Amino acid sequence: MSIPVEDVAVPARVLELARGAALTPVWHNQDGGLTFRTDDGRHIKHTPRTLETSFAGEADRLEWAVAYTPVPRVLEHGGDDVHEWMVTASLPGISAVDPRMDAATAVREVGRGLRALHDALPVADCPFEWTVPRRIENAGIRGIHLPDALRDAPPVDRLVVCHGDACVPNTLIGDDGRWSGHVDLGALGVGDRWADIAVASMSTVWNYGEGWEDALIEAYGIQPDRERLAYYQELWNAT
Repeated sequence: MSIPVEDVAVPARVLELARGAALTPVWHNQDGGLTFRTDDGRHIKHTPRTLETSFAGEADRLEWAVAYTPVPRVLEHGGDDVHEWMVTASLPGISAVDPRMDAATAVREVGRGLRALHDALPVADCPFEWTVPRRIENAGIRGIHLPDALRDAPPVDRLVVCHGDACVPNTLIGDDGRWSGHVDLGALGVGDRWADIAVASMSTVWNYGEGWEDALIEAYGIQPDRERLAYYQELWNAT
């Protein structure tokens, strides 16, 4: 996943959804998913259908979470046999991996933002699940065979409503240098907080290089738990 640096072909459906607004590509991934920003305050996501998550599921999660924490407000979503799309109101801020961000600020705010997300979303009221058993079940549906060791998770430290894809690009940072919101919540659900922390920490290596993993965990406000970090990073990589 990355910020486009070359011209991007705009799908016909995106042009239709833009309704004449100017489009700027802001994100693409290896599966062909694209995200565009419009000049009238919207973001349009367009992606091939997959078995992993759906925009319908993400829309449900956003509509639930928006009452508690800064996430995009869904304006419309739909799909056909091949693709899905979703239009949301834009949030203030830029991605933590935007070239304008320095690593130290980004890592700090991703950690702080993740802790704020976990503290804000009410576990008891959350209708979605991202526990280890559910993730293992979903992997089986997708034909992924997991090593036996991954079927024996560490005891839960603290149940929270997890982001589900807490990689650092999915935190937004405002002009004041503070986190301003979260995006891409298609897998949001209840799980151990270390499931998110492990992924966020690991993703600092991909985006900023070695040496930032523990700084993110410190910004979150706890000490590293090496056993849980290792387990949830392996589970992420396997699924």
